[in-house]
Amino acid sequence: MIETLTRADLEGFGSFVAERFGLSFEDGKVDFLKDLACRRIQASGCRRFSDYQQRVLSSPQELRALAEHLTVCETYFFRYVEHFRAFTQVVVPDRIRVRGHCRQLRILSAGCASGEEAYSLAILIRDQLPDLASWEIVIHGIDVNPSMVRKAMRACYHSWSLRDTPADLRSSYFRSEGREMALIQTVKSMATFEERNLVEEDPSFWRRDAFDVVFCRNVTMYFTLAAGGALIARIARSLTPGGFLFLGHAETLRGISQDFHLLHTHETFYYQLRDGEEARSAAISPQVSGGVSLFPALVPAPLETGNSWLDVIRRASERVTHLTNGQGNCAVAGSRNAKDCTPISQANPDWDRKAAMELLQQEKFREAIELLRGLPSGPQAGPEAQLLLAVLLTNCGELAEAEKICSQLLNLDELNAGAHYLMALCREHAGDRKGAAEHDQAAIYLDSTFAMSHLHRGLMAKRSSDMESARQELAQALPLLLREDASRILLFGGGFTREALAEFCRAELRACGGLV
Repeated sequence: MIETLTRADLEGFGSFVAERFGLSFEDGKVDFLKDLACRRIQASGCRRFSDYQQRVLSSPQELRALAEHLTVCETYFFRYVEHFRAFTQVVVPDRIRVRGHCRQLRILSAGCASGEEAYSLAILIRDQLPDLASWEIVIHGIDVNPSMVRKAMRACYHSWSLRDTPADLRSSYFRSEGREMALIQTVKSMATFEERNLVEEDPSFWRRDAFDVVFCRNVTMYFTLAAGGALIARIARSLTPGGFLFLGHAETLRGISQDFHLLHTHETFYYQLRDGEEARSAAISPQVSGGVSLFPALVPAPLETGNSWLDVIRRASERVTHLTNGQGNCAVAGSRNAKDCTPISQANPDWDRKAAMELLQQEKFREAIELLRGLPSGPQAGPEAQLLLAVLLTNCGELAEAEKICSQLLNLDELNAGAHYLMALCREHAGDRKGAAEHDQAAIYLDSTFAMSHLHRGLMAKRSSDMESARQELAQALPLLLREDASRILLFGGGFTREALAEFCRAELRACGGLV
């Protein structure tokens, strides 16, 4: 009989798991960790947690046993089919163009589980790559779970793993073996697998220019921030110039890495490695901080439904004349010309953010803009100040200048969700609804909790008479608005309170038949 585990024991076990495997377990997983620790203590013949600690530190076999119980192994062939379409129609042609006479394609499936991802790529390459015989194809899968690696090497699967596999590919590349479907040898031989811990630094494996493409899907979402960042850095180092990275749908590089371009094709997002100079330029641009001092909410006039979000913002901005003692705002005649509205490209890192935010909160847009333009130049670019300037210009109706700033921001940091949202507003105003939808989609991909992008997508869908999409987006926006960060309400809410935005969303949702 083992001793009862204390809270300190569980915290120590969780810290060990995070250190050795990079895995992060929230408070809701405490029972899982406790149960696992008890089972492993008993299986190892130990009675006390302290004894088990010594055992696991000295036993590679126990580490491997832990890995089998800790990792999530749900996968299937051609999961996230959009990724595979982008791979065959963008990545492979790009590599053919880049490689020229050196016909080599090296792919890593990181966190490969039981091998379905790696073999899906092998099938697509064999099915679509011209002159396959003249190419050197390397597809390598790695996973920390030894039982999954063994299954990948067997290459035999139940029908559930093939549930999204097209019938023609099933008949061409699989053979029935009892209750399982086995890959044909020509495909099986295209991929190799090994047991490897993604958290461990191994310069001989993560060597420079080792891979053209890395699939690392649904891995970093389970990692601690530090472990995920370190893994992405290793992947960036090991990719060839212009190489590609695919993450899971719920994963982004926002706040993690500036080494990649964000790509959006085939209704999905993925990444391409920047060249060295671009990466260095992006690295010196600090991320926009998520924390802004909170201020008392504004009490705006009731929102009107049935118009574009920009119309709503513009009507709110008309009140600025009264709030700024007759000075008017940037949208009225006599405002600065385009030459005077160029964005600040560099800002002192010690700029008084609170003063600018207070002016925004008071709707003193002109004064806030003057404050930002008067900042002294500094050694670092100031994306936070530029984003705020773009917000102010959008509120003033100077959308061309706001779009110019957002374009510059996205050139430095393509993972800036706020800049994508403002670009969506500007693109819609310019009549480019497709471009607006793409920027909204990028903002939501980068931050799925971004309420304003869901609200804007819903309003655009409603204006296009796509009531089903409008209901879906507005229904997602409403609960997000109720828990949206106060700083983003202040920045992107057009001067309206959380309550006013939520009521506006409810009214629009009712108009679409989404609420009774």
